[in-house]
Amino acid sequence: MLYDLARTLMFRLDPEVAHNVALSGLSMGASLGLDRMIKSHDLSMPVEVMGIRFPNPVGLAAGLDKNGSAVDGLAALGFGFIEVGTVTPRPQPGNPKPRLFRIPEHRAIINRMGFNNDGVDQLLVNLERSRFKGVLGINIGKNKDTPNNKANDDYLLCLRKVYDRASYITVNVSSPNTPGLRTLQFGESLNSLLDALKTEQARLARIYGRYVPIAVKIAPDMDAQELALVAGSLKTYEMDGVIATNTTLSREGIEDSPLSQEAGGLSGEPVRSRANEAIRTLAAELGGALPIIGVGGICEGFDAAEKLEAGASLVQIYTGFIYRGPRLIREALEEISMLHSAKR
Repeated sequence: MLYDLARTLMFRLDPEVAHNVALSGLSMGASLGLDRMIKSHDLSMPVEVMGIRFPNPVGLAAGLDKNGSAVDGLAALGFGFIEVGTVTPRPQPGNPKPRLFRIPEHRAIINRMGFNNDGVDQLLVNLERSRFKGVLGINIGKNKDTPNNKANDDYLLCLRKVYDRASYITVNVSSPNTPGLRTLQFGESLNSLLDALKTEQARLARIYGRYVPIAVKIAPDMDAQELALVAGSLKTYEMDGVIATNTTLSREGIEDSPLSQEAGGLSGEPVRSRANEAIRTLAAELGGALPIIGVGGICEGFDAAEKLEAGASLVQIYTGFIYRGPRLIREALEEISMLHSAKR
């Protein structure tokens, strides 16, 4: 009920203003110790994925806390893991405003934020101030003005900087809001990037005496043949995980909305089936070679269990969390628990 009241008030604000107010509130609450008072202690459902022990399989997707400024407050809500970013080597403002649009009747959001963030160095400063000791993913990308033929340099720079702080690292090559970024998902561009990342990962593991897994986040807009090619590359370069999926360029399911013509990536309920199909295809192609983290359209607890049935090992929520609040985490875990019980 408290979240319903807060949401009603926040939804009266511009979406991006509300986003920033919420993050500031979580950050301030944590600094006052309020996160310790509300911390959920009964959402334990341990699972091991990518060699990491997760307290539970329901995480927060990247994009909500790009700069890692509210990790403590977010973690107190019961997430099994938090992913921050996408972060780039240099600060950048992102795309012109307005760039974030709610579609409540479809429990959906369109965003064209464009990797707005304060840069990787500031992210690390923020994380240094955090008390969070749980599983932390750091999502890395390239700056908008970095040409694709130099993209590897941006990813490698971010990889080096965040390696010692991350539990795992996500390589974002699938945002629709950075021009040309999605071409890095295919062919020689992808193979070159994965080869460079794996080489650097091995070097950093020797330096730090710790192996940090790397996952690749892909788009939901690939057909079965394209997904098969991506899966082949992920296996060839022995990547540690794949996150399926990012936002979609499709407007299927929101055709009746006056916002359907807004540019950007669509997330939320309309993406659910598309993401699930990508997970099923990937699971068949990967054959267990690496785990899948399922994202896209989780607005009910059942949606999370559905992604595990499709082949995911973990799930992440974002848009559903905006509409449903922390209760969605609990509902997802309840449905996942029932799924596990049914399989016993």
